Amino acid sequence: MALLSVEQVSKWEGEKLVVNNLSFSQEPLQKIAIAGETGSGKTSLLKMIAGFAEPASGRIFFNGEKVLGPNEQLIAGHKGIAYLSQYFELRNNYYVQELLEMTNQLPDGEADKIFSVCQVEHLLQRRTNQLSGGEKQRIALARLLITSPKLLLLDEPFSNLDAIHKSTIKKVIHDIGEHLSITCLLVSHDPLDTLPWADNIIVMKDGEIVQQNTPYNIYHQPVNKYCAGLFGNYTLIEEHGKKFFFRPEHFVLSASKKDDQSPAIVQSISFCGAYFLVTLLCEGTLYYVTYDKNDLVPGLKVFIDMHPNHRKAWVLP
Repeated sequence: MALLSVEQVSKWEGEKLVVNNLSFSQEPLQKIAIAGETGSGKTSLLKMIAGFAEPASGRIFFNGEKVLGPNEQLIAGHKGIAYLSQYFELRNNYYVQELLEMTNQLPDGEADKIFSVCQVEHLLQRRTNQLSGGEKQRIALARLLITSPKLLLLDEPFSNLDAIHKSTIKKVIHDIGEHLSITCLLVSHDPLDTLPWADNIIVMKDGEIVQQNTPYNIYHQPVNKYCAGLFGNYTLIEEHGKKFFFRPEHFVLSASKKDDQSPAIVQSISFCGAYFLVTLLCEGTLYYVTYDKNDLVPGLKVFIDMHPNHRKAWVLP
């Protein structure tokens, strides 16, 4: 039996249909990420799963039982589902340990394990007004986890974090599933953050599921330009009525022509740390190519070829 089942759920906000007849399921410990542009219905869906918003139609089941909406119970929410909003708040001028003790339902040993996973042990004697945004987020997360949920919903957990705190919360979310056996479902406005974590990615647009697949397949085999663009730069080459899809790492560049390589003119070079992202113009088409040397300048003529590991291209439907 699936841990979570969403069955033909729809949701209106005013006159706008924000979730449209949407269905999917999640197995225990399966890591699912929901990606999509702003306004695609991701947060509305998460709130319905948590029991904080009422579906206009359809049903949601958790552990085989229907999740009740706020119109069906006195206190909104489901005790087995924890929801961390991107707009979480902590009470001011409380000691962190005091704040956590108000919620804790676990023996000390189990609570200490959660504090360790959330990387908040060193913060227990601080006041909440002495914490950074990333530290407050981890405290809020620990408060939810000590209520012993089976499913954790995370709404934009990586937003508004610097690189160091983003790296920390990514490890925390990984360890929650690995060491606490809690199933996680998260929403992210930056789909690239979901690729290394998720077992399965759901791509939403206008309240509907556009594609659902493994991160590898969504990255390499998107169903349309929208899904392709969410996960990074790409090039489309049209031949014989077909649109052949390539990611930047699918090409190689050289300074001299070999075999049937095509000439291209460098348009721009962007330094990305481990590589350069080069924009090229070749026969009227813009190509995006990863490159590992610092020897290109705009206007330079180079030659482009397919990477030997990517000779077979994906045809965009």
